[in-house]
Amino acid sequence: MTSQTVHLYRSMKELPSTHLLGTGTPMCAGCGGLEALNQLYDIIGERSVFINAAGCMTLLSVYPFTPFRGSWLYTAMASAPAGAQGVRDALDILIEKQRIAADEDMQVVVLTGDGSAYGMGLSATSGAIERNLDFLYICYDNEGYGNTGQQFSGATPHGARTSTSRGPRGYPGFKKDLFAIWAAHKPAYVATVAGAEPVDLARKIEKAMSIKGPRLLIALSPCPTGWDYDPKDTVTVGKLAVKTGVWPLKEYIDGKVMHTKPPREREPVEEYLKLQGRYKHLFEPKRNDKLIAEIQQKVDLYWNQID
Repeated sequence: MTSQTVHLYRSMKELPSTHLLGTGTPMCAGCGGLEALNQLYDIIGERSVFINAAGCMTLLSVYPFTPFRGSWLYTAMASAPAGAQGVRDALDILIEKQRIAADEDMQVVVLTGDGSAYGMGLSATSGAIERNLDFLYICYDNEGYGNTGQQFSGATPHGARTSTSRGPRGYPGFKKDLFAIWAAHKPAYVATVAGAEPVDLARKIEKAMSIKGPRLLIALSPCPTGWDYDPKDTVTVGKLAVKTGVWPLKEYIDGKVMHTKPPREREPVEEYLKLQGRYKHLFEPKRNDKLIAEIQQKVDLYWNQID
């Protein structure tokens, strides 16, 4: 927490409701996105510029303060990769003109939710990868437009209920495979992570930081508000996503995909589903065995192809 921020709190005679990277901005208790971001920032460090697309994490920054000791640039939802291009170009020019030393260079980091990463900002992101932009792209994936009421997004999984998919079968579509979309561009690095798996996350962010070029980290971000579960269960939900195989931990590098923590004995998917109110309609008032089996079958198919 910066001394200016401490002074602000003291002058207001109140303390922050939560210790979110040193800001007093109220965020949802148990936020899985913030769980991952705290861990990521520990390694990224203050020599960084965060380009933040409109979304949940926009609430971290309250003008004129940000939660980061580095720099912060706010953009519209679809524009973060374009903002990253401008920042990266500016840094390169300053280094070339010897206005700053090479060791003063900063990591350019895009921070977006899944609404931008999977949808509104995808074309700008594709263009940035094609230009081989040297940037780190972090997507906190809470599987819906969480900042505006949890409407479904391109990341919403099959059968989940959202504020805009409230039928008896939940969301009829299927989650877009952002990992594969990025990998098809042949970038420098792509990985999935989860805050509930900190060792795997730390290894991947360290690897990403050691590479130049377009790099993506997709962080599973359990959302107590949108997914409807007790905030104290965020880590449990994250671990079950990995143990059931719903969220494969993997990475793409040098043209190859490797699974970094495959579940040895996968637990039934319903163990993950039944913790979340967004899937309550699958179990009450009458159990929907058919839809539960559909979701299980899709997970099984993925892992059977891997094996």
